[in-house]
Order: sequence, then C-alpha cells, then structure tokens
Amino acid sequence: MSKAVKQMELDTLTKAFQGVRDMVLLTSSKVGAQLDFNTRKTLREKKIRVVMVKNSLAKRVFEGNNIKLDEKVWSGTTLVAYGPESVKDLSKAIDALLKDIVKKDPKSADKIKVKTAVADGQQVSFEMAQKIPTRHEAIGEIIGMILGPASSIAGCLAAPGGQLASQIATIAEKKPEEAAATPAA
Repeated sequence: MSKAVKQMELDTLTKAFQGVRDMVLLTSSKVGAQLDFNTRKTLREKKIRVVMVKNSLAKRVFEGNNIKLDEKVWSGTTLVAYGPESVKDLSKAIDALLKDIVKKDPKSADKIKVKTAVADGQQVSFEMAQKIPTRHEAIGEIIGMILGPASSIAGCLAAPGGQLASQIATIAEKKPEEAAATPAA
C-alpha cells in the first residue's frame, strides 16, 4: 500500500473516530455475505456504525485520541462498533444481536466475537460495559443521594413546628367551658 493511500485511510479513520470515546471492538471470521449484511442492517437500525479497520492504522488513530488498548486487541480482524450515547446501550445492542445470531443459527456462534469495550476512552470488559450506568442514570443516582438526606433534614426541621401548630390548634378548638375547667398551672 502506498504512502498516499495509507495517509488517506489514516485521515478517514481520524475523521470518523474524532470525539468517539465509547465503542466495542469485535472480531469476525468466516462470516458470509448474508450474515454480514443482516448484522450491519440490524445495528444500523439502532444507529450503531460498524467499521472494519486495519489494526496498525486504528492503533495510531486511537493513540492520537488518548485511547490505550492492550496489544492483544490488535491481533486478527477488527471491527469497531460505535454510535449511541453510552457504552451501555451499545454493549446491550451488540449482546442482543450476538444472542439473536446464535438463536437463528447455532453454527454461527463463533463467527463474530467481542474483543473488548471502551468506555470514555478506557478499556473495560464487555460484561462491565453492560453494567456501567448511562450519563442520565448516574445523574439520577447522584440526585437521589443528595435528596435523601436533604428530605430527612427538612423533616427534622419542620417536625417541631408542626407539633406546636397541632397543640395550638387543639387548644383553640376547645370549647370555652373546657378551657375554664382546665386547672391553671
């Protein structure tokens, strides 16, 4: 491959992966045209892009984007899947697709495999990527953690005032005869 062609491929990959921090790396072997088409079509419907990359060029692009991956990731064919807002959504979609492929044709179980996942530029296991909370889930958890103690504090502050108001209301509701019958202290 000439230097000019390599540079054009490198530029294309750099442009394609600019700003991409969440992805799943796959490997494929002996995949037929029909399986490849159906896989890409299914992922495209979920707004997931899949790109087959040359390992040496992809490694350079990722290192340029401060994404460090193990050397073992760069062996064999590499497909990079990316697209949704979070690595959790991406991982779950790919996992569902792989299970669907095996369900339809058990012989295709080893044709597409997951190498690793990348969450916010850090390499994580595929199982971990499915459990990492999305941005909205993480924000919700933090807000829940803040509101829990805050509501307890508000309850503690409001409780004495509520008790005092209740006692005053009880005294105000008493009939004048009952109030006179109560001995003065």
